Amino acid sequence: MAIFEVEGGRTLSGTIRPSGNKNAALPCLSAALLTAEPVRFRNVPRIRDVETLLEIIAALGARVEWAGANEVVIEAGGVRAGRPDAVLAERIRASILLAGPLLARFGAVELPPPGGDVIGRRRLDSHFLAFEGLGAQISLDGRSFKIRADRLVGADIFLDEPSVTATENAVMAAVRARGTTRLRNAAAEPHVQDLCHLLNRMGARIEGVGTHTLVIEGVDELGGAEFEIGADHIEAGSFIGLAAVTRSRIEIEDAPLEHLDSTLIGFGRLGIETTVEGRSLIVHGDREQEVRQDAFGHVPKVDDGPWPAFPADLTSIALVTATQSRGTVLVHEKMFESRMFFTDKLVGMGARIILCDPHRAVVVGPSPLRAASLESPDIRAGMALLLAALAAKGTSRIHNIRQIERGYERVDERLQALGAGIRTLPAAEI
Repeated sequence: MAIFEVEGGRTLSGTIRPSGNKNAALPCLSAALLTAEPVRFRNVPRIRDVETLLEIIAALGARVEWAGANEVVIEAGGVRAGRPDAVLAERIRASILLAGPLLARFGAVELPPPGGDVIGRRRLDSHFLAFEGLGAQISLDGRSFKIRADRLVGADIFLDEPSVTATENAVMAAVRARGTTRLRNAAAEPHVQDLCHLLNRMGARIEGVGTHTLVIEGVDELGGAEFEIGADHIEAGSFIGLAAVTRSRIEIEDAPLEHLDSTLIGFGRLGIETTVEGRSLIVHGDREQEVRQDAFGHVPKVDDGPWPAFPADLTSIALVTATQSRGTVLVHEKMFESRMFFTDKLVGMGARIILCDPHRAVVVGPSPLRAASLESPDIRAGMALLLAALAAKGTSRIHNIRQIERGYERVDERLQALGAGIRTLPAAEI
């Protein structure tokens, strides 16, 4: 398996553009199963998770075509009710997103448990709660779950947690339900918004997009559409961290500025300065970075939460960034109890981190980092370790890079364009 070889300690410069939002592309591509007409997507990130989902969709009988470097056309007229490929479905968390559209269109779906990053317990109960609220029956047999509904009927549904994928599944099922669905405590992340905008373009009637209450008027059928996936705010946040740890001035071109408020507040707490020029975000990582103290001497905190709070997917990036900022900060990841366990690798590189419990880490910076042999445990921790390697003195090797490539498109090539010392070594050269 290929690895990244990273020569750290270089100052970077230049312009980088975020790819399409991975977490928007996956539900949007799944939503194409709701219609027999073609749906054309632009700005689709060509990453492993997207490729795997498209394999699953094609195996169901849909015509899937890459019409350009980042353009995909899905025509699902040939899809019939059935069980998605179990081996492929267990590779990615996003396979769960097939449940809503297949249930809505065919009245039945059978799926194995989804795969994805091992970052803690990731419940499916909220999905089942939503489907049952719409009139579906669910049965479990250990290695798969079956959902059936003679007819979905709109309902008033309160999700027990603002789960992103549960919200997306509920919305995709409700657009074909009879009557009106009111979905409360819904997730409102940018990727949920993208899905709702796509569905409305396909003929759905969804109100309240961007809020935690969605009102969905069911329709008899949906049609084809063209849609552009929005820029990835998580990638933009990762590039903020990149500029900070390498002490570089980097321009993030076509940044999703409307979705970066909480991200900029979080990194600003770590002393990272940014300015906006048109549609670009300039990250002044070459300036002094000092943790901003809270009033009365309290230890400052960077913590995540449901949108519009600081994104959970950026806590790993923020933690690495904090190792290079002067001062002490608490990083509190509230959502997944295994996401912080990669901190031992950073400690081994010289970072001063106290892991208080599975959710909280105290970071004291700045710490000079040294090169190491590392392994990527999941998408976001993998990117965080890549940033640490770019900040460290010496040459690091990062194994299991497939995890990083699941979420970041051509990351090695794009970082090379900024002057980063990164190259991919095929297995034959290791």
